[in-house]
Amino acid sequence: MGVLVLNYTEPGRTVTYANGEVAPRSLTTYIRYPAKQSGLNTPPLAGPFPLVIFGHGFDKAPSFYAPLLQQLAQAGFVVASPVFPLENPQAPGGPLRSDLPNEPGDIVFLHSQLIAEAENPSSPLFHLLDPAAVAVAGQSDGGDAALTVGYGEGENNPWVKAVVVFSGAEIPGVNYVWRAGEPPLLATQGTADRINLPAETEAFWDHALPPKYLLWLTGASHLGPYSTEQPYEQVVAQTTICFLRLYLLHRCSAADLAAAADRPGISYLEGTG
Repeated sequence: MGVLVLNYTEPGRTVTYANGEVAPRSLTTYIRYPAKQSGLNTPPLAGPFPLVIFGHGFDKAPSFYAPLLQQLAQAGFVVASPVFPLENPQAPGGPLRSDLPNEPGDIVFLHSQLIAEAENPSSPLFHLLDPAAVAVAGQSDGGDAALTVGYGEGENNPWVKAVVVFSGAEIPGVNYVWRAGEPPLLATQGTADRINLPAETEAFWDHALPPKYLLWLTGASHLGPYSTEQPYEQVVAQTTICFLRLYLLHRCSAADLAAAADRPGISYLEGTG
């Protein structure tokens, strides 16, 4: 698995950090991709590959999710994980959750930049991304942002072919529009999560239309299953990989998805294709 670190600045948008400093709105983005050797800037395998844009949670950075994101890249996906400028732990003056409503726009902007790079012969992403196979994903607040990009009223993102929400919820004040098959949804939720309550995931999942799936993690909390906590992390990784293969590559089946997700005493899957 190779890694690129690229930076994109959004024209006309600024941020005001908690310490009062004002700066351009920039997204440092970690891009993991299939490669024969591991490391920074290693040559990629021949593409194109499906693209997954992944948003981190409050007071977290993409590195927290490295075990999960690495498995996605090793399974044949390019995973682009931006550092949201105000919610990350290194934000000057401390992270600000009030910036969450701006993060769906970050994801949309980043998508446009990545697809443009994939068409640029001088870019390291040239011919690496399949523009017809793109998913948005995220955990906690990053999951909220991904949900909004996929289903928020007023959003017009037909390039989103699948949405993955790890312990996320609807953003307050946003209306969501649910249409059958537009796009397929995978949600996950720990039954012992005290930060994103199970009822918050059920609230949007109940309204979503098929194809939709909900992976329940029995006894799991809010963060561990998406980082290093086993056996949950492995279940999340394998279920997510199968879901993305099913709807981006048509190479997995509903039976395979159930087999990856259903682990007695650990996890189980609801939903239908």
